[in-house]
Amino acid sequence: MSRPITAIIHHEALAHNLAMVRSTVENSQVFAVVKANAYGHRIENVYNAFKTADGFALLDIAEAKKLRALGWEGSIILLEGIFSPQDLFDCTQYNLSFAIHNETQLKWVQQHQYPAQFDVFLKMNSGMNRLGFKPSEYISTWNQLHSNPAIKSITHMMHFSDADGERLGQPGINYQLETFEETLKDLPGKRSISNSAAILRYKLHSDYVRSGIVLYGSSPDYPTHTIQDWNLQPTMTLKSELIAIQDLQDHETIGYGSTFTTQGPMKIGIVACGYADGYQRISPTGTPVLVNGVRTRLIGRVSMDMLAVDVTHISDAQVGSEVVLWGKSSSGTILPIDEVASASGTVGYELMCAVTSRVTFLNQP
Repeated sequence: MSRPITAIIHHEALAHNLAMVRSTVENSQVFAVVKANAYGHRIENVYNAFKTADGFALLDIAEAKKLRALGWEGSIILLEGIFSPQDLFDCTQYNLSFAIHNETQLKWVQQHQYPAQFDVFLKMNSGMNRLGFKPSEYISTWNQLHSNPAIKSITHMMHFSDADGERLGQPGINYQLETFEETLKDLPGKRSISNSAAILRYKLHSDYVRSGIVLYGSSPDYPTHTIQDWNLQPTMTLKSELIAIQDLQDHETIGYGSTFTTQGPMKIGIVACGYADGYQRISPTGTPVLVNGVRTRLIGRVSMDMLAVDVTHISDAQVGSEVVLWGKSSSGTILPIDEVASASGTVGYELMCAVTSRVTFLNQP
């Protein structure tokens, strides 16, 4: 028998979250973002739940090929575009749309001498200063692409840096949206501007929305809003078991570095989960955990393969008891990934993406 740690992917929750996005942006096409191997869920595990989307968005051509192999015949967007001139042949063969965000990519497209009809997403750097053409360069770049017979369509794209909150005391989207709108005022074409936070928090005109973390049961603006506030359901449960129980007395220490000292008699459970499974080593004492559906806390330092939890108040805790690191317990109790991430000083995105290959993945309808 293998170690008892598993990552359970909840198909019903994935489908529910996609339906929620659709109901929120009824006049937009919804693209499911499956970059980073579907935010750590694995593309093959989410495909059936997401195949009612209008398209998929990702980074790697290898992931796009996997979607085609699974049977997807619709739109696929490469969000970071192409990484070499040779990628254009794959884009033709596999019918892939792609972003253009720098002069090098533009040159490769302009120099491509083979038959093609590319749908491209021209990215504007509207203020995030990560990818895209500056507003002063954008119109001339659009004109170059527009005059290229190999370009079938040009969609205007940008990405919000602060759609989940405020920027310098103002609504987070204002400064970028104003720049985007002013630059595009005389240009035709569809647009793709809304990410998960913008989908939930703003009513914007976005012909294509890029729904990412919202599909995976994490709130993009936690703690301002929880998944319950947005009617989202957790899509991944990281689950293990207790593999040992220790009864401790006053002033005993726990784990590497002796970072936790008991303040009286205490019962602890040792869980088959550690940082080699993707759980954060930096997660401190107090990080929430469920044992037999009862909320408790991590104590001491996370090891490579194990961690300790307080089970003093859980009378039925024993070797083999269910431990939920995040997600949904067998009894139905939910521990949102956002709470675990917040306690660890990170975001739910990182936790779900970090689950390692030695964890067994299971699909649940």
